[in-house]
Amino acid sequence: MISTRDLAQRVTRRAVELGFDLVGVSREMAPGQAQAYRTWVEAGYGGKMAYLARPDALARRADMQLTLPEATSLISVGVSYFVKDLPAEIRHDPARGLIARYAWGQDYHDVLAPRLQVLGTFLAEECGTPVLSRPYVDTGPLLERNLAHQAGLGFIGRNTMLINPDWGSYLFLGELITTAELESDKPDSRGTCGHCTRCLAACPTEAFVAPYVLDARRCISYLTIELKGPIPRELRSLMGNWIFGCDVCQEVCPWTRKFSRVTRAPAFQPDLEAVAPLLLPLIGLTPEGFRARFKNSPVARAKRRGLLRNVAVALGNWGDGAAVPALNAALQDPEPLVRGHVAWALGRMGEYRRLQAAREWEQDGYVLEEIGAALG
Repeated sequence: MISTRDLAQRVTRRAVELGFDLVGVSREMAPGQAQAYRTWVEAGYGGKMAYLARPDALARRADMQLTLPEATSLISVGVSYFVKDLPAEIRHDPARGLIARYAWGQDYHDVLAPRLQVLGTFLAEECGTPVLSRPYVDTGPLLERNLAHQAGLGFIGRNTMLINPDWGSYLFLGELITTAELESDKPDSRGTCGHCTRCLAACPTEAFVAPYVLDARRCISYLTIELKGPIPRELRSLMGNWIFGCDVCQEVCPWTRKFSRVTRAPAFQPDLEAVAPLLLPLIGLTPEGFRARFKNSPVARAKRRGLLRNVAVALGNWGDGAAVPALNAALQDPEPLVRGHVAWALGRMGEYRRLQAAREWEQDGYVLEEIGAALG
């Protein structure tokens, strides 16, 4: 019978063959992690992400056997999504929208999940006995960064990201819960943040209430992706031209700046022009145009109304008169959410006459409220 150590080694080799850059095994989370998560949820830091606070989800994050009965091991994997940096003239052009690096390529769920399924099949074949496995790629109730830490994939930084001393933090994570017995790895003890607090200081919206504690309600990634309604007005001017996600707390991290390795996965190699698109064409995207442009991209998660809401904010922060005609046209957008943020942008640019005219024919209560606020 194959030993738990030999089986873990074979799984590791197969995982690397499948394109995973990091792989490790854990049995359970460190004491206190589930309670720390529960405390974070109870503090309201999860915002509108109600799925994070469901009683069943809280329980399953504390015990993986509630997800897969008789599970004994969890395989954590990581894949780099780092590619070369944007040229400075693109990265700092306020006429362009910035998209978080993880969304530059193909949707990672579609890339990693099939590989994990293949790994699960391999594991069953190696065991020669009935083995059940369940793959997850950011879709299940798991504390994946904590589990990855336990499996030796890195340490948790002050920005709450998993940081690997050899790869930085631009990493996709995935998990395979299994009933197979595997020897567990030890947590990676090589790296720490030391005295560095660059990520905390650099956050544009001051989303870190303390080291290692993120208030998602202020995080640009949450505001541009997870939040489905209006972005709080007091935060809009702080968001710059980020239109989907944010990388600031990773960009300033010394570990990431020094050790990030370019991804081996062709699916994550982007067209650099597409990942920092000009804002003006985006604000006029039709539903058909949105679907065609962002098919198979993580950006599709924001939906058209969410992305155009974000684009309106970015245009307001740009403040260039060249955006006024496109914003005027967007006041006729079928989505109230978009029209409301367009009104905010026009108010930032002093286009009060246009807003006063729009108030005469606008019928949606939310949009009228935004117009009123923009007019002061």
